[in-house]
Amino acid sequence: MRVLGIDPGLRSTGWGVIEQANGRLAHVANGICRSGEGVLAARLLSLHDQLCEIVARHAPDAAAVEQTFVNRDGAGTLKLGQARGIAVLVPARAGLAVGEYAPNAVKKAVVGVGHADKRQIDHMVRLQFPGIEIAGPDAADALAIALCHAFHLTAGGRLAAALARAGA
Repeated sequence: MRVLGIDPGLRSTGWGVIEQANGRLAHVANGICRSGEGVLAARLLSLHDQLCEIVARHAPDAAAVEQTFVNRDGAGTLKLGQARGIAVLVPARAGLAVGEYAPNAVKKAVVGVGHADKRQIDHMVRLQFPGIEIAGPDAADALAIALCHAFHLTAGGRLAAALARAGA
């Protein structure tokens, strides 16, 4: 199963694709979509087009997006929410189920604590996938989101199998 993780941002949206097979996780690719400067609509369209290209190129089976962290800057939060909407829309339009995770849930799943910083996330992603080149902090976060989703999918599958055995 291939999982696409997306860390939405208006200026830069991180993405990472991992593959889970036979209980092992492998890095497939990662990068950053940059929207440039200028008119909001054009920037959102750029993010949309770049994410569509990534979905087409890497053919994920599932996707996960980080939920928006609300801060003091209401206008900034609204703009981030629009970029997040694109990040949810693109995989959904491709027919993928889209998981959504709070930032603290991702950090807890990957690092073990809910208030880890970006360096700790990068370090744990590199431990999981030794030798990979990470495009930047947003890409590391996206890989962490993909890992979090893969962990949840695996745990959900085990739970469903146990429930099926118990009911049989």
